Amino acid sequence: MSKHKNDIYGDLEKDRENEGAEPAIPAATVLLLREHKNQNQVLMLHKTSKIAFGGMWVFPGGKIDAQDYVNGSDDNAAARVAAARETEEEAGISIPTDEFIWFAHWTPPASTARRFATWFFLTSTDDDHKIEVDGGEIQNHQWISPTDALQQHAQGKIDLAPPTWVSLFHLSRFDTIDEALDKLKKQPPRYYQTRVVKDKDGSRIALWEGDAGYPEWDAETSGARHRLTMKKSGFEFEHDAVTY
Repeated sequence: MSKHKNDIYGDLEKDRENEGAEPAIPAATVLLLREHKNQNQVLMLHKTSKIAFGGMWVFPGGKIDAQDYVNGSDDNAAARVAAARETEEEAGISIPTDEFIWFAHWTPPASTARRFATWFFLTSTDDDHKIEVDGGEIQNHQWISPTDALQQHAQGKIDLAPPTWVSLFHLSRFDTIDEALDKLKKQPPRYYQTRVVKDKDGSRIALWEGDAGYPEWDAETSGARHRLTMKKSGFEFEHDAVTY
């Protein structure tokens, strides 16, 4: 069975034996929320096809650089600085880091090309920011509701990597921005150490902690589910093991 075009993961045979062998590149991203005409929206940027995750719609962010470790700061603090710096570079918005909510951390399998271990932050902003993309690495931008973004992905209109898709799904569960900020601020960040397997039909599946098949890398294990099936026809998310 062919891969979904947004399945960013690599050779499944190498992942299990190499899990944890090489550290991923530290990176950070921020989901910037606003309310516009009674709709919750998130800022998304369209990457040029010539760079990592080319052609994808993403949140502002990028690699954590040495300069982001201010005054000997730790990884979490440096991730906040990196997310804010990248947002200003990519979208022309300066945002304070003190209100960032760290809600997730994503690590892809060992065989993934350009492998980043990424801090995901959440924050809100006013509705009057002018977005300025560079026209180089970033080709375009849009403020879009999480639900609309998921629908456009299902229709094949936009490309989303699995971590972006799951993050949008998570946001779509909240009625208001304040509800999202309040709930995620009270919860510890969720870690996604991704394991990719195949089911009996050959579909590739991303498994996360809580899924019955996660410990043994087995899609057919019965029980709780926390997985994204990446069929060529579209993504299918099951999450009865975890509340979103």
